[in-house]
Amino acid sequence: MSLTHISQRDSAIDTQARAALMLRENITDLIALAAVAEERSFTRAAARLNVSQSALSHTIKSLEARLGLRLLTRTTRSVAPTLEGEDLLATLNPCFEKIEARLLALNEARDEPTGTVRIAATDYAIDTLLWPKLAPVLRAYPSVRIELVNDYGYTDLAASQCDAGVRYGDQVSEGMIAARIGPDERMICIGSPDYFESRGRPETPQDLSEHACINLRLSNHGGLYAWEFEEPDGTEITVKVSGQACFNTIGPVMQAAVDGIGLALVPERLAAKSLAAGALETCLETFCPAFPGFYLYYPSRLRPSSAFQVVLDALRERG
Repeated sequence: MSLTHISQRDSAIDTQARAALMLRENITDLIALAAVAEERSFTRAAARLNVSQSALSHTIKSLEARLGLRLLTRTTRSVAPTLEGEDLLATLNPCFEKIEARLLALNEARDEPTGTVRIAATDYAIDTLLWPKLAPVLRAYPSVRIELVNDYGYTDLAASQCDAGVRYGDQVSEGMIAARIGPDERMICIGSPDYFESRGRPETPQDLSEHACINLRLSNHGGLYAWEFEEPDGTEITVKVSGQACFNTIGPVMQAAVDGIGLALVPERLAAKSLAAGALETCLETFCPAFPGFYLYYPSRLRPSSAFQVVLDALRERG
């Protein structure tokens, strides 16, 4: 082979390599563009893609520079596609959806479900509802992985990189699906026998201002949980209470009540054993109605993976 032919061959190989590299770069950058456009935020998109916000911003700027087009309009509050960006995304998104659907189909064609499911929930929901239902899933499906994240702040799923979250009631934000996973719940006011003997019992929610109460601090905004009650006629009552003890999870709140530090408002199921044992007693029973229990919520655009489907089937409330 002549030196000329060798040079031409090497040049062709270099051209193909550069083309392949450019294709990979373009696909990666276009995925980044689609994520920012969908989340309307560089912060949320960066969390979703598991990259830094500065790296994501650099990626988009590089893509815009190569194309010679401005694809996103940035403000201090939000990010939105330009007309050119919308036109490009209208072509890209159906392609990405087809690729994702095909990959999921191939994955689900395997002999058993596989994948990781990450769920944000309070420790109470994890301990009393999620783990008892999901432990058998892990034993039955060795290729399924489950991560439970203790969360009192109703964290944005994309920002926390969670597949689903757990909340009371079926009222969730737009674009979410809610599936009931637990029975009706009731928050009850409790205290130790010693506390009631020394301080007496409140007759109405308003009487709580005269009592020592154990507070729960919410992680989403740092405020204290306001105790909620209901009159027999359905009128809602919200009471702000005070006392010496405050926690950011519900378990220690109940333990402090058992220790006689004050009154607490906790889920009835959580206090059931202590009530049966006589370590706790209730008050304000007529002001504590039942309400819809826990729901699993997840994005409506999410096409459930085989792992997510077995988790959802295990959690879904029957009857």
